Amino acid sequence: MKRKLRLIVLSLVAMTFGCSQSGHQDKKPHIAIAGLGIESSTFSPARTHEDAFHTWEGDEIFSYYPFFSDSSLLQRAEWSPTKLSRSLPGGTVTRETYESLVGQTLDLLEKNKPYDGLFLDIHGAMSVVGLDDPEGDFIQRIRDVIGYETLISTSMDLHGNVSLRLAENSDMITCYRMAPHEDAWESRQRALENLLDRVENEKGKPAYKAWIPVPILLPGEKTSTRIEPAKSLYQEVAPATAKDGVIDAAIWVGYAWADEPRNHAVVMAYGDDQNQVGVVAEKLAQHFWDVRKEFSFVAPTGNLEECLDQAIKSTKKPFFISDSGDNPTAGGAGDVTWTLTEVLKRPEFKSANGPSLIYASIPGPDFIEKALEAGVGKQVSGTVGAMVDDRYAPPLPISGTVQAIVQGDKNAETEVVVRVGSVDVIVTKKRKPYHTEADFTRLGLNPREADIVMVKIGYLVPELYNMQADWLLALTPGGVDQDLERLDYQRIIRPMYPLDKDMADPDLSARFIPLSGTNQE
Repeated sequence: MKRKLRLIVLSLVAMTFGCSQSGHQDKKPHIAIAGLGIESSTFSPARTHEDAFHTWEGDEIFSYYPFFSDSSLLQRAEWSPTKLSRSLPGGTVTRETYESLVGQTLDLLEKNKPYDGLFLDIHGAMSVVGLDDPEGDFIQRIRDVIGYETLISTSMDLHGNVSLRLAENSDMITCYRMAPHEDAWESRQRALENLLDRVENEKGKPAYKAWIPVPILLPGEKTSTRIEPAKSLYQEVAPATAKDGVIDAAIWVGYAWADEPRNHAVVMAYGDDQNQVGVVAEKLAQHFWDVRKEFSFVAPTGNLEECLDQAIKSTKKPFFISDSGDNPTAGGAGDVTWTLTEVLKRPEFKSANGPSLIYASIPGPDFIEKALEAGVGKQVSGTVGAMVDDRYAPPLPISGTVQAIVQGDKNAETEVVVRVGSVDVIVTKKRKPYHTEADFTRLGLNPREADIVMVKIGYLVPELYNMQADWLLALTPGGVDQDLERLDYQRIIRPMYPLDKDMADPDLSARFIPLSGTNQE
């Protein structure tokens, strides 16, 4: 199905390009697409290298975005997709990786310029060794190639960071309005259509951009839009954009697990009416500040022992526990063994007749090799985890029976299920987050029938959330520790709530950002 869709998309692109080459080019804007995204924790010892990024180049990019299946959208422009690079969240990106991916993207942008517009798809929480504000650096270098006549519309995750430099060089900028990010594609499409509208109607760059830094730094698990106060806060965004003279507005929670000056919340709005743009931004920023003390975790929390005690006693199943401190979807290394070590110590799980528990997951490439050699149904012994982050516990020796071996996953590459007592441990060649029921069932596991399912994740993504009969968020150690006060911040701007609980009210007046290129020679 995906292949068929891609062929249809590519045919439409070819038709669009052909029309533009036969005399109608002046009727269609020339739009480039580029992107680079990762969420990376500076509190993790992990480093992210180029092989961690999945990339799409040229027309492959159309198959990444589901909204390009709409032929009417494709036919609105002459498209020049360049390079899109995205990675699972992880550790700080090496400088060599960053320079390579940026360099490749800039080379491709150089080939087909000039452009009327650029759709820039980033996450906003990338950290790079020796470089503050990578997204600000990236967009500045894009501007050095394509200039300032080209309109740039930037789409981001709400857990990204909007520096002044990123705000200055983006003509239009937006982010998701939901956490979990059920509106990710919708938000990207909004950013793209806003760009097309401004180019087609020849209004060009919106006249005003308001940027308001809000000195709040909270984990995503406390700012989920499933619950108050984030639910009502984010529900105000769409009505605000309906005001005359306002095109879009956005609230960035920011990324809590990186220690850089840009890490804090931000509110932005843009449009052609200065007063309305300013009022909208200030109202959203003030609302955010006013409810700062109301944010709480999206699920009941406890230390690991408390969570296990409650799950074991519960008659509800499946009972989910989030091993939150090493969450690879937030930037954790994904190989901290502390939690699994404690689980396997518990007497309740020593016997095959104990409560059934699925643990997802722990990397162990050497263990994988031993399991492949032994085969399904055989005993295997080896060590897993702590190859990257051994600060809390060393590599864990485990011995059990191989239940399943599955190869071919794009992230894990190879997955092995090994049963230790009553615990089914998923061991992977490379780290992988488990988000869907199919992630388990393809391994022969039935999470709905398990007594306990433990996942390295923070808030449960929709499919897991809908599956759970009960749920606790365990405050475990790792590179994305939910207890921010345990992290050694040195470089964020202080005071910062909630680290400085009694700080004075900040200035939340709108700061109007000059149009891109205004300050350039």
